[in-house]
Amino acid sequence: MRILVTEDDENLRIAVDGALRGAGYAVDTAADLPEADEALSVNAYDGAVFDRMLPGGDALAYVIERRRGGWPVPVLFLTARDTVRDRTDGLRAGDDYLVKPFAMAELLVRVGALCRRGGTTVTLPVLRHGDLELDTGRHEARRAGTLLILTAKEFQVLHRLVAAAGEPVTRRDLIAEVWDEYVPPNSNVLDVLIAQLRRKLGPRQILHTVRGVGYMIR
Repeated sequence: MRILVTEDDENLRIAVDGALRGAGYAVDTAADLPEADEALSVNAYDGAVFDRMLPGGDALAYVIERRRGGWPVPVLFLTARDTVRDRTDGLRAGDDYLVKPFAMAELLVRVGALCRRGGTTVTLPVLRHGDLELDTGRHEARRAGTLLILTAKEFQVLHRLVAAAGEPVTRRDLIAEVWDEYVPPNSNVLDVLIAQLRRKLGPRQILHTVRGVGYMIR
């Protein structure tokens, strides 16, 4: 599933991007309508998330104009505008409307429903490796049935390692996928996070270092 997220608040854009990636989606992001328009002109998407008020205009009017041309991609509006008129206008122009502040778990459920509404079946799988279980829909991890309290980035790294099915994942790939271009490859942020994950996973370690490569779950 490929989702376009258009949000001018950088922190929120990064958080939504990370949550969707952690749930198994491919994600492209845009900070304004011109960027979104460019992305939509070259890529096919299963769903789109738009903030309402963006640099370049109101996303509501933008979506209405695209729909007049037959654009079929299902849209979720993500906005602080919460009057009845705002909601009804948003639902007429798009397919769903979520008011800020919101729970990330609710966003994931709504995006899944959005894509199904567009005729695509979305699977948010439960990944298992030994006694470790990752529920990508709920964004939860359990070890031997015990819930692990993980940060969003810890969950993303663990999800990536478990999804690799016992194959090593390079440091560069982990940093690029979880922190994107904002962190240089030689940063120690990944080392700190791995140490935290190992503590939370407990004494019977399954998170191993592959020297000169990266990390793997086995």
